[in-house]
Amino acid sequence: MERRPRIDGHTLLAGVIGWPVAHSRSPLMHNFWLEQRGINGAYVPLPVAPGAFDVAVRGLQAAGFRGVNVTIPHKESAYRIVDRLDRSAQRSGSVNTLVFAPDGRIEGYSTDGDGFVANVEAHGIPVRGGRALLLGAGGAARAIAASLLDRGVDVVVANRTRARADALAAQLAGITVIDWAGADELLPSCRFVVNTTSIGMEGGADATLPLDLSRADAWLVVCDIVYVPRQTALLRQAAERGLRTVDGLGMLIHQAGLGFEKWFGATPDIGPEVEALLDADLHRAHAG
Repeated sequence: MERRPRIDGHTLLAGVIGWPVAHSRSPLMHNFWLEQRGINGAYVPLPVAPGAFDVAVRGLQAAGFRGVNVTIPHKESAYRIVDRLDRSAQRSGSVNTLVFAPDGRIEGYSTDGDGFVANVEAHGIPVRGGRALLLGAGGAARAIAASLLDRGVDVVVANRTRARADALAAQLAGITVIDWAGADELLPSCRFVVNTTSIGMEGGADATLPLDLSRADAWLVVCDIVYVPRQTALLRQAAERGLRTVDGLGMLIHQAGLGFEKWFGATPDIGPEVEALLDADLHRAHAG
């Protein structure tokens, strides 16, 4: 029989706010970690419609929640509601984690960028210096770009709508913008290429990436933040050429672990067990 968490007056509560949110794997991860660490806590999905975000957050804060993750379409609202921003959130201009502090303030964090870097380094690949080509200019790209810049990486951004890439460069000093078409001309000088778009995602954008990996040197590391499927067309092409690849599932796990520490005061085990748990769940969902 599946073990159910103990729920009582001492249970520590957190969750994920989105619309929709039923697809989120965050409850699976966090509740696994809570049970693994023996913490009396629960992490729940919280479907909150557009326009109801502020009242929902204030209600959760009043009800004693430790905090929440925030996903689409509420990330801009999350940035506006916070009282304090950490440096990563300030730099990226985005918030995906809210912490309800004991003094009544709401703290905002961005864990995507550091989660990305932690995932790459967990593959034995140091993220220091060199050049990275980022494809896309959305919220994830902003967070990842900020973390890469902080580690001395030269960041170049290409986006299908150049104006969005230009806006990102205006927000984060040190970014270079190039045209989407012909972006692969830069590959010989790159240490990393990172797809932050939905291209390659199951049910995602019907488009192709502007990359001919035959231009790449053998030292290029190809990263994709998509994790459904884990092996995107980009990663398969890279592997066929003998290039190192990093898929998006580890980023999901690492960024979640950073939030877990803030809410529950314990470091989760970011290892093969939770990865296998998520992988099996993704396979079940795909098979269904």
